[in-house]
Parts: sequence; C-alpha cells; structure tokens
Amino acid sequence: MTTLLITSAHSVEHDTGPGHPESPDRIRAVTKALDQDAFRDLKRAKAPDATLEQMSRAHPREFVETVLMAVPKSGFARVDADTILSPGSGPAIVEAAGALVAAVDAVAKGEVRNAFCAVRPPGHHAESQRAMGFCLINNIAVGALHARAAHGYKRVAIVDFDVHHGNGTQEIFWDDAEAFYASTHQFPNYPGTGSRRERGAHNNVVNVPLAPGSAPELFRAGFREEVLPALAAFKPDFLLVSAGFDAHKDDPLAHLQLTETDFAWVTGELAKAAQTLCGGRLVSVLEGGYNLEALAASVVAHVDTLKLAAS
Repeated sequence: MTTLLITSAHSVEHDTGPGHPESPDRIRAVTKALDQDAFRDLKRAKAPDATLEQMSRAHPREFVETVLMAVPKSGFARVDADTILSPGSGPAIVEAAGALVAAVDAVAKGEVRNAFCAVRPPGHHAESQRAMGFCLINNIAVGALHARAAHGYKRVAIVDFDVHHGNGTQEIFWDDAEAFYASTHQFPNYPGTGSRRERGAHNNVVNVPLAPGSAPELFRAGFREEVLPALAAFKPDFLLVSAGFDAHKDDPLAHLQLTETDFAWVTGELAKAAQTLCGGRLVSVLEGGYNLEALAASVVAHVDTLKLAAS
C-alpha cells in the first residue's frame, strides 16, 4: 500500500492578484517539494472535475452555480475583501473539489491506504451559502459527503489543524449527527469563530482554541487530551484532515509556534487513529500556509509521515 498524491493542473491558474498571500506560488512550492526523490514511490494522479451534483452535497446547487458564474472573463472579481476570482479560477475550483472525490474513491476502493490533495483554492472557510477567507467551495466537505453518498461510510470525521478556525466546515456539519468536526486554531483570530462553547447540535464539534504565541506543547496537549479521545469516542468510518500549515512559527498570518516536527507528529497521531478506528482510511487536503519555505518543509513532513503510515 502507498500514499496517493493528487494535484491539479489548474491550481496555478487561480490568480489572486499582486501581493495576495494565497498565491499560485504556494502550490508551486508544494509541488517542487514533493518532486524530490524521497517521494518517487508515491502514487500520483491529476484531479478530475467535480460534478455539480458532488459539489451540491455540501452547498445548495444555486450557490455553486453562482460561484462559478462569478468567474470573470478578464481581470479580477471580488467575492469579499480577501476572496478573489480570476479567469483561471473556475477550473481550479472544480478540480480542487474533484481532488477530494478522487482521493476518497481511491482510499475507499483500497487502491491506496491514504491520500494528500495538493490543490488550491483552499476550502474550510466556505460556508454552505457563503464564500469567504480565500475559500470558494468547501473541498473537504465535498469529500466527506462523497464518502457517505458513494461508498456508504455514514460516520465521517474531519480534523482541522489550520491556524484559522474552519467556520465553513463547522457550519455545514453543525446539525449532522453522523459527522464529527474538530479544530485546533489560534483564538482570537480570523474568522472569529471556534470558541470551546461551540459544540454542534449533537455535541460532535470539538474546538481547541490556542492563544497567540502558544508553544507546541499546548497544541500537542490539545490533541492528546481533547481531539483524539473525542475522535475515538465518535468511531468514524472515514477520516479527513484539513491540513493547514499556517500555525508554523514563521507564518505571516498568525502567531503560533509550531514547526514541521509538530506537523509530522500530529499527522502520525491521526494516521494511528485512522488505523485503529477505520482501517487506515484517511484523506488530507491542503488548506493554509503562507510562508513558502515553511509551507514546503511542513508539507514534506506531513506527506512523509502519511507515506510511512501507508507502508
């Protein structure tokens, strides 16, 4: 068994404009890092387009159509102050969501043990009817709901270690009794959600807010004492991971103190949990990470740990 790496031919064409932190250079840095000889044995695939039906499991169909119709033929279109569309955004959006569908399919069919989707735009801030925070379609929600609809994995779990709270993922699954969402994140910080009292309609939401400047020990304690026990109690059929690397100490958009060693640790813990709880079924997707050097090193640590877990 091995790890599947899914990339998108159009990720670099999603142009967010000069000076924007969520730039095409992010995916270039990730791709270059994963082209090293150490990753030669990864199974690789290009992301297909997600269908309207697949994306509409996470969002109303009208919303998905509105997002895609808002893609300009030239120049830039603003969804909000931070969320930008350009002529290449449409193909990137549908391939980012399609990557999750393809990754879930490969893991569900036993073709690979786990998968990492190196795609953009990110997705975890996209609510059911609102694009925001660099995010247009909630990719990981599309993947989780595809695991349920196409493969019968009823109990889906999403764990998010991006430094920003995944308000969109939480909102989409808030009333879902057979979904679990856990997040570690800096608080207060954008988007302002993610307090401990946010527990979901069925008590299946676990938020672990970390104060600015928090050391890695607090991050690890949050996982050991809160996230991992709650995940085990939920007993998922399939585990998905929102892998944001902007909690790195060198990231410009936040103030936590993690390094690539911490991302390797949390990846290993989640892979062990997946092995114990759901036959190793794990799909991860790139979310944030805005210092290119730190992002590349963190992705290397993440994928190398997934690869070791799959062997």
